[in-house]
Amino acid sequence: MATKKTATFTLTERVTITAANTETLAGIDLASYVDVGDRQALQVHSVDFIFQGTTASERIPIALGGNGAIMVQVTDLNRGGLVFANDRALCASGHIDYLANGGLNMETDLYPDNFGKGSDDGRYVVNDELYITALSTILDSNKAVNVTVRVEASIVTLGAKDFMAIAIQSTAADN
Repeated sequence: MATKKTATFTLTERVTITAANTETLAGIDLASYVDVGDRQALQVHSVDFIFQGTTASERIPIALGGNGAIMVQVTDLNRGGLVFANDRALCASGHIDYLANGGLNMETDLYPDNFGKGSDDGRYVVNDELYITALSTILDSNKAVNVTVRVEASIVTLGAKDFMAIAIQSTAADN
């Protein structure tokens, strides 16, 4: 299905949430990795999320100041906000809950999203950007939550039929 053109590499982007209950958007530009004419795509092997407070050394509980949740999603189409898990554009998602008594869990959304590292394992992206949406349900005053998205990927060349199928799916309306 795919012929690798590069070894695995890592793309990163940080989203800073500064207001509670407001979706914060960011993106990872893929224009230099994806080439329609050569049927070149980005093969995503895994996506990790790192949650930090206002500064790199601040813990999440200090930034939140109470019971809350932090959600983040990566999509290959711009949906303008968080999407349901059955949306074909969804590449990865993460969610952690914080309880003011010290509890922290990620049971409602298991991550990191790991697609495997074999030659055909992964999520193929043929669009020129990955879109990141992050939201915190609570945020202490003058604080922020930083979410770093780490995408482990490689560049591949797809066969004509495979590239066309992925391109059609990537432009279709959501589920």
